[in-house]
Parts: sequence; structure tokens; C-alpha cells
Amino acid sequence: MRRDIIVIGGSAGSLEALKRIVRSFPPDLSAAVFVVVHVLPWRKSDLPAIITYNGLLASHPQTGDAIEYSRIYVAPPNVHLLMQDSHVQLWHGPKESQHRPAINATFRSAAVTFKDRVIGVVLSGALDDGTTGLWWIKQFGGVAVVQDPNDASHPAMPLSAIETVDVDHVAGSDEIGPLLVNLISDEGNRKVRR
Repeated sequence: MRRDIIVIGGSAGSLEALKRIVRSFPPDLSAAVFVVVHVLPWRKSDLPAIITYNGLLASHPQTGDAIEYSRIYVAPPNVHLLMQDSHVQLWHGPKESQHRPAINATFRSAAVTFKDRVIGVVLSGALDDGTTGLWWIKQFGGVAVVQDPNDASHPAMPLSAIETVDVDHVAGSDEIGPLLVNLISDEGNRKVRR
């Protein structure tokens, strides 16, 4: 089974884990990666520059951008990062779980659009954003990965996901990247197709 859509959500304390994960990816990663980290809506986000590594380009996408392998799409401040068919959609809709961008919105969009091709990852953070989205991923046949709460500087988001969702893998931040590489498939071409 092809797994080629990776959605990663984090909040407080997730940056170091996110950097470790991205550093585990090969430059020819046969998956598209979507990242949502809670940021203040009025601040410029430097996250794409921070996680661009080893030839994998991370960027804030624009609505209509094609979804491609070996790319990391980072949610810009104050908009939800969504997917429709094989393109990115940015939406300034209502906040979810007190956030925009919300992890739940991105995870749900990925699940509905790409179904069992999705791997969802919940990292360190406060409260419970990502839990409902991870549930959607599981409902459509995707894989749920959660950072080990003992490894997270803010364990509330991982704990919420573990307590609520039938999680497939709980792993430390050093283990998640290699796990994701093992879960994805080499099938497909450079453009993600629905």
C-alpha cells in the first residue's frame, strides 16, 4: 500500500523534534510533507528556512500550488493549510482548537483527500489540537504516529492523541523520521495524484 502524504503537527516544544525528523529524510523522499506548527498570527514565520535540509525544500505554499514529492509545505501564519485534489489550498476560515493554522484542519483535509495514503504525526504541544485530525486519518485508513509523551517537552498533545485515537506507533523524536521513511513507498511519480 502506498503511503505518500505525511502530515505533521506540533506546538510548544515541537521544533527540535521536527528538525530531527526532517534530518532523517532522504533528498528524494517519495512523499509530500505538510507541517503545521502553532505560530502567532502577526509574526513572520522562519520555519521553512529552519527545516529546509539536505535538498528537501520547505516553503510556505500558495493556493493552487501542485503537491509534489520531496517537498515540505509549511502552514503560513493565520491560515489553514488544506489539500484539494493534488493542490494546496490556504483558507482563512474560523479558528479550530483556538488556532489558525490548526493541526486538525490540515489532518482532516489530508484524510478526506488522500484517504489511506496519509501518515499523521502529532508532536509536542499543549492542549489537544491534532487529536481529532488524527482520528479522521485513522477513519480513512491512514497511519497514526505520536511522539512519546516522555520524549515531549509538552506532553499534552501526544497524551490526548494516545488516549483518544487507536495510534499505530508511539516513538521518540529520534525514531520518528526513520519510521516515516520505512512507512512510505517508492511507488508513484513526482506529482501526487488522487
